[in-house]
Amino acid sequence: MKPSKLQDHLRRCHPDKTEEDLKYFQTLKDKFHKGSTLDRMFASTSQRNDDGLRASYNISLLIAKPGKPHTIGEKLILPAVEEALKTALHKTCI
Repeated sequence: MKPSKLQDHLRRCHPDKTEEDLKYFQTLKDKFHKGSTLDRMFASTSQRNDDGLRASYNISLLIAKPGKPHTIGEKLILPAVEEALKTALHKTCI
């Protein structure tokens, strides 16, 4: 924002803050940037949901690759479960 428009905004919308010095506004900026966000608050939950979504996508990809309409068979069941365990639970299969 241009400085003149910023000063006009400050006078119109925040008349109680017109007498504050620059240090006050820098402190507000620092608090805003250091504040918690939804991403930071739910980071671990988000990671687990992403892993489950990734496993679902990889299984869907395995189903789509053979190009068969609805009959999947045993050739896909074991690789799909292995992919789910490997991706979501970070465990290797037998």
